[in-house]
Order: sequence, then C-alpha cells, then structure tokens
Amino acid sequence: MATLNEGFTLCGLVQTPSASDSAIQGIELDGDSDHAVVTDSTRSVTLYKVSDQKPLGSWTVKQGQLLTCPAVFNFQTKEYVVVSDNKVIRVWKDEDLNLDKVFKATVSADVWRVHSAPGGEPVVLFQRGAVRLLDSLLSAPQQPIEDILSEEEVIRWSTNMVAEKQHFVLFTTEQKGEHFLYVQRLNPNTLQKYRLEREDSGAPPLSFSASLRDKHINLLYLYRNGCVYQSVVAVRGPVGLEGVQALPRSLRLRLPAGEGELGAASAVALDEAHVAVVGMPHPSARTGKDFLCIWNTNFQTLQAGKEVVGRIHGQVWCYLGKLFVPHGKALSVIPYECQKSSLASALGKLRHAGIAVSKSSVAVPSWNTLLHGDQPQGPTKIVDTRKSKLRRKSQSAPALTVDEVVELIKTGPVEEVQREVEALVSRGEAQDLQLSVGWLARHLVARSQAETAFYTPGALAQLVQTQCLCHSVCPDLLLLALEHKDYFLCQLCLQLFPDIPEVVTCACLKTFISVPDGDVEMVSLEPDSVSLMEGLVAAGARGGQQNGFSPPLFEEDSCDAHHQPKPPQHQDKKNPTLQLEVCPVGLHKAVLLNEVLQTPYSDNLLLPHLKDLNAQQVILFLQYLHFVYLKYSQDVYTQTPGLRSPTVTQIIDWVCLLLDAHFTVLVMAPDAKGLLSNLQSFVKSQVKLFSELGKIEGSLQELHKMKPSKDISQYSIEVIELF
Repeated sequence: MATLNEGFTLCGLVQTPSASDSAIQGIELDGDSDHAVVTDSTRSVTLYKVSDQKPLGSWTVKQGQLLTCPAVFNFQTKEYVVVSDNKVIRVWKDEDLNLDKVFKATVSADVWRVHSAPGGEPVVLFQRGAVRLLDSLLSAPQQPIEDILSEEEVIRWSTNMVAEKQHFVLFTTEQKGEHFLYVQRLNPNTLQKYRLEREDSGAPPLSFSASLRDKHINLLYLYRNGCVYQSVVAVRGPVGLEGVQALPRSLRLRLPAGEGELGAASAVALDEAHVAVVGMPHPSARTGKDFLCIWNTNFQTLQAGKEVVGRIHGQVWCYLGKLFVPHGKALSVIPYECQKSSLASALGKLRHAGIAVSKSSVAVPSWNTLLHGDQPQGPTKIVDTRKSKLRRKSQSAPALTVDEVVELIKTGPVEEVQREVEALVSRGEAQDLQLSVGWLARHLVARSQAETAFYTPGALAQLVQTQCLCHSVCPDLLLLALEHKDYFLCQLCLQLFPDIPEVVTCACLKTFISVPDGDVEMVSLEPDSVSLMEGLVAAGARGGQQNGFSPPLFEEDSCDAHHQPKPPQHQDKKNPTLQLEVCPVGLHKAVLLNEVLQTPYSDNLLLPHLKDLNAQQVILFLQYLHFVYLKYSQDVYTQTPGLRSPTVTQIIDWVCLLLDAHFTVLVMAPDAKGLLSNLQSFVKSQVKLFSELGKIEGSLQELHKMKPSKDISQYSIEVIELF
C-alpha cells in the first residue's frame, strides 16, 4: 500500500499575469537531500531548507532580464548554474550575492535546458537538439552549435540520468502531430531517435517522466483521456542504427478522467509499481476538484489521494520520498511512502505486521489446473463452469469486442447485456482485460443508477470475481449492491476489494446489522463462509465439557483476585456454557458481519463513522463479537484449515473501536451492563495472555543470546538460569 502523509507549505507563489503560465519553472535538489533549488517563472532562484521551510539564499536578475531555464546544482564543483535570456549562462556559489557579478558566458545558440545529475557533469541541451558538456561549452562559449531537429520540430520535455557510468540525455519533440524520443549517449556520443505511437484522438501527451530500472530506461507518459503508457529503452541498446525506430508502448493505467478530458495533469513514477498523478478528479469525489493521487499500476488500484486546492498547472516533482506540488498561491511538499507492491499488500493483508491473516476464499489456479484441467474450489469454480457453458453456446455466434459490449450496455436489454458481459469475461481473450473490467463495471453501474429497472447482478458478480476490479476504479458498485440488497455481491466486494473507504465499510455494517434475519437467510452466499458459521455454531452444541470437567468461563481470565465478574443477567449461572450455544444474529447475517470484520481499515478514519450507529445496533454487534470470541476460546471448536475467517485480534480491535465510539452511551444503557462486564473480562484475559507471551519471548531471546560453552564434554549437565 502507499500513503500520502501530512504535507506542508514550502513557500508562497506569486501569481503570473497569464492564467496559463505557471509560477515555477523547476525544482532541483541541492547537494543535500534536504535542500531544494526553486526557480520561479521570471527572475528569481531561491534555495530552501525543506524540513524547516526556510529560505537559505535568494538570487535575482535585473529588471528586464528573464530566467529561461531552471537553475541546477553542479554536484562536482558545488556551484549553481542558470540560463537567462536564452543564451547567457551564469555560474555562482553560495557566498555570491549578486547574479550580475558572477561568472557569465554568452553562447551562440538558444539553450533549452541545463541538466545535472549526481555522478555526472552538467550538460546543456540546445533548442535545436544539440548537447554539450558544460565545461567544454564554457571553455569556448561561441563555438558553433549544430541543428539536430527538423525545421518544424520543437522540444517538449527533457531530462538526464547516469547509469552504469554512462550519461544519458533524453528529450521528446513534436512535429506536425507526431512525437519523437531522442536518446543521446555521451562518451561515446551516440544519438537514437524513436517514434512514439500516436493516440487515436491525436492529442499530445500531457506529461513525461523517466526512471531507470533493471538496466532499462522507462518512459512514462500521460494523455488527456487518462491513459498512462510506458515505453522501455535498454541502457545498452544497439549502436549504429540509423533512421527513426518505432518505440512500442504498453498501457499501464487507465485513469478515470471524469466527464471530459484532463486539462492540466502530470504523472511521475515513484517506483516500479506506483505512479503519482496530480490534476485529475478523484473517482469518489464530485467533478470540479483536483487531487494528488498514488495509483498501483500492477493492480489498477487507487492507493492514496489528497485534494489540491487552487489553480494547478499539471506540475509535480518527486525527490527522495517527497512530492513537490505547486497549486494556487503555495508550493506544497507532501511526503509519501510506498510499500513493495505485492498481491498481499494489494489485498490489505499487510495491515498488521506479524499477525497471521486467514487465507482468501478465492482459489489460486495451480499448475495441475493449467496442465490437466482440474477444477479449482471457491468462486473461480463458478466462473469456469459458466465459461464452459457460454463457450459451447457461442461457438456459432460472433464474439463481441469490448467496445461493442460497452455500446450494448448503454441501450441493450438486461438479459442480452448480462449474457454478453459474462461471455466476454469468460473468454478471457480481450486485450488488457484488467483495464476492460473496470470500464465495463463503470458503465453497468452508471446505467443501473440512471434506470431503476436495469440491474445485472450476475454480470457484476463475475466482473468482481475476476479480481481485476477494486473500489477506486468503480466507487459506486458496492453502494449500488447495498441499494438493491444484493448481499452476495456485497460479500464478494468486501472479500476482494482492498481499498474500500471506511465510510462505505460502516454503511455496509449498518445495513447488515439492521436487516431482519428473515430477509437475508434466503440469500445465497459464498459457501465456505456459510460453512464456517455452521461449524462455529455447531461447536457449542456438541458440548463444552472436556474430560468430564467444565471450568468457569472467566475464573482463570480475571486479573483481579478480589473482584470476580458477575455472570450476565441473561446467562444461566449454573451452566455458564449455555449462552455459548445461542448466536445473537442469524446465520447469514453473521456471515456478512464476518466480512466486515476482515475488511482493511484505518483506526482514525473508521472511528468517526462508527458513531453513526445507534445504541441497539452497537449492543447487538458487541453481543455477536462476544459470541464469536467465546466460540474461538472453546477447545472443542477447531477451525477448518483454508476457510477465510476473522481472527481474534480483529475481533478485539472492533470491540475496542465500538467501545471508544459509544462508551458513554453504553455505560448509561441498562441492557449493556452485563455485556460490558463480560467484555471487560475477556479483554483482561487477552492482556494476561499477551503478558505471558511477552515473558516467553523474553526468555527465548535470552536463550538465543547465550553462547554455548566450548568445553562441553560428551556427557555434561548444565543449569540455565533465566531470571
């Protein structure tokens, strides 16, 4: 998972006369990772200490002069370099105060950018495509500069990097609607030109970003329709190829662009699986708002989002775990964190480190399945069964493409739409199925919201079962399922969506706890989850005695020897295990509540929404949590391996959250007195358990630290004292 931490304002921005111009030309790192060099759009360069939000120095050119290139830091000489009026290169140090009195050199051609990277000498890229090392250029400023580009070809973006002791300068150009990538290698000098694939709409890319990974240069570019593509160039590419080479691309992300195309937006790669995007609408927010978001390209999930207030220009810089975003009248610095992308993190399984989480009920195809056709268990079995049936039915009928199915969704009848969607997903032949599933789901949900009579539960369930869908891609799907009382679809979403917001989780909890048992008992739910609850209820029915002895429930759990908790009013004092046999909710309602317990959440975000529950709902939910905990505490209950079920830690976490949110109400409610007493007892038992485990852990650590004696003979007796 990725997170955006609390940001802060680095500096204020002066508004430019033109609404289309940005107040910042560029941001570069100083030699220190905590220093940033900010060049504004006109005349000033300022050095900031980022952690203190304090300027350390500022340099300005005279009135009438303009800075036409962002200032950079020369890592070799510890100097700053900037270009004014396109041709004047200025070099200065920290102690210099006046840019007019520093070293200046006028070159013979207009400069596009000066680039600098750690481990390499600064390079100068001219507007006509020529590249020079800074030192060699300053030694002969008036040397002739050749034209590399055609007459109507202009540079749109550039960067540089150092890889395997090789210096690269990358820049993209545009000519009559065509876009090209130039890769200039230095020492030895080689230049390669690639043609980027053209978008169907003919629109130019909004932004470019380049990163170095696994001896390859990865170029990431964003289009107005929300598509993020990636092209890869080998560091040790073929040398001597002439002409323009075709540069293949792959679609990494399809962003929801809202009602129209993106205006000012930018995307930058954070690591091999995460991309930060600024200037796009949030899938769950209304139009007209811009956000900074982090997306996972491996699983097409929205990991984090933060609203950006004020006018933006589609600019974002990324340095050492910090994002620099100019917006409105401020330049904000927003720290971020990205965990290593894996299926476990995408499914929310890394929320509690060190805690075993039950396996997902969704079966993973094995080699036997692929080679011999063995049928898997769980929800994927339903998909495979439908696939075989639909394949037999559709052998004679032509298969529809994704675009044709989308057009059918807009106007077609329910039966035909459901049939074609299921056939398309079952074939698994659609290109970029992971992206197409989200597209299909959004159109199905949009029409279901617009037309009350239109609803396709089977198609939506199958789209969710592909595991190519998440809440951020289709944020209205789960709420639509709640509205239609489609509890099976709700269960699938809770199981397979890793990014459900806390407000939606609480909406599901409120619906499940309020629905009458009779309304949900006839609903078909996922079989394994129902089997889990059947086994849980049946465990107490078989009896709570072991070896002819049935101990009191709380006698050993109490930490206070002088105060034993009283049995609850509704429990038989002579037989304390009697209450364990009665589940306070129906079987299927319990299954749905288990899914809520296992949904990933953040404590601080979930707590405010839990306060929307009324007292009766909270008491009923606490009674169920109490029931499940006591069932888990029975030695006669043995959980079936492989079944997805809530853990004891999850149960206790929810108990604590509910008590925090409604403590005053529960203390005043007469019906909750016995329940609170029992909850206090089993929380104490957990405290005592973890205390004893801590002692055992300390003992094991001491044993691990002890070094075995070297003079041990063949027979010896040793005494180890731990305390």
